[in-house]
Amino acid sequence: MTRMRLLGLQLLFGWMNLALAVPAIYLMFGMPVVMRQHGWSGTEIGLFQLAALPALFKFLFAVPVQRVRLGSGHFAHWLLMLCAVLLALYWQLGRENLIDDRLMLFTLTFAISIAATWADIPLNALAVRWLPRDEQLRAGSIRSAAMFLGAIVGGGVLIVIQARQGWQAPFWLMGVGLVLGMLPFLALRSWTAPRMAMDEDDAPEPCVLADWKGFFSQPGARQWTLLLLTSFPFIGAVWLYLKPLMLDQGMALERVAFIVGIVGGLTGALFSLIGGRLIPLLGIARAIVLYLLVALGALILLTLSIWTPLEGEAWLIACAILVAAGMGMVSALMFGLTMFFTRRQRNAMDYGLQVTLFTASRLAVPVFAGMLLDVLGYGGMLMVLTLGVLAAFGIACRVRETVARSTQPMLAGRDESA
Repeated sequence: MTRMRLLGLQLLFGWMNLALAVPAIYLMFGMPVVMRQHGWSGTEIGLFQLAALPALFKFLFAVPVQRVRLGSGHFAHWLLMLCAVLLALYWQLGRENLIDDRLMLFTLTFAISIAATWADIPLNALAVRWLPRDEQLRAGSIRSAAMFLGAIVGGGVLIVIQARQGWQAPFWLMGVGLVLGMLPFLALRSWTAPRMAMDEDDAPEPCVLADWKGFFSQPGARQWTLLLLTSFPFIGAVWLYLKPLMLDQGMALERVAFIVGIVGGLTGALFSLIGGRLIPLLGIARAIVLYLLVALGALILLTLSIWTPLEGEAWLIACAILVAAGMGMVSALMFGLTMFFTRRQRNAMDYGLQVTLFTASRLAVPVFAGMLLDVLGYGGMLMVLTLGVLAAFGIACRVRETVARSTQPMLAGRDESA
């Protein structure tokens, strides 16, 4: 595979990850500001977040994607079909302003969440199938960067566009972005990537449970699962509560939105790309430890800024930037290793299972952190979350060599796939 083709595929997968991330971010994290302006209660806004629940069932959505074949290139056909459903939902949601029709807005948002969550499975299954193993760390870092950029676009840019251009404009823009990503897949849907040395027969196991059991039977998979469950959710919870923390420290709303929403998002995207670039140079074992060490250092500094007399916006802003950098590096590592532990012959099933585990821990820790905030305040919450990252760092030190060794056979055939 030529370098230009690899670059084109990486950009294509990055664009589609961005296009699939933006609608959920816009509707569930950007729209609450608009909802509040139109008289939605805090309880109604909170209940609206239940539209994100389909992400917890990605492991079930993966079953038909893996097992129901839609002709040659069936993953591409699954992706195109689900993207067509998304376009229909955009059209339905954008026909008229639904901000005062709470039930219909929730129903369509829930349907978009299902379609986008489902479409993510064949998209990343194709990334596992089409990209050589040594390119998948880069794909993970690009995907991480796309998530940060999606937060900027969906949580900020589209809200401004809606305020200035009206209700329909964001849905038209999201639809155009999705179509631009779909067109290359229409041309590539029957393309077959060169088979890799580690590929096996593509036929799934006769039992779904056997497929899931087979994932944990991989060398290093159990250690990797521990890392997957613990590495990101604690620093992710800190990021979620950074905005209210900075507001309560006396910073203006617009300044907080700019620092966390835009500067922090760009920092996370940049360090996602830097982190992905450094992994081959550092080696996976070193990268696992060093990236978690960066995250741990960022949380220690932020906690000290609350517990000690360190004052001033500049210090708090610097801590926020460090948290964004650490989160970008860790997420790039997590997304990259998720692809490593996705068997090519079980790419949809393994990917769906891992993302479900990741999502469950990512959603559970912020709920626990919110309880800690009410009882212990920001200082106590940050201290507990920092201890969580410290525990993840300890797990990383313990399992890093096993996880690193388990990736070596996968990388052995990289020259054959280039």
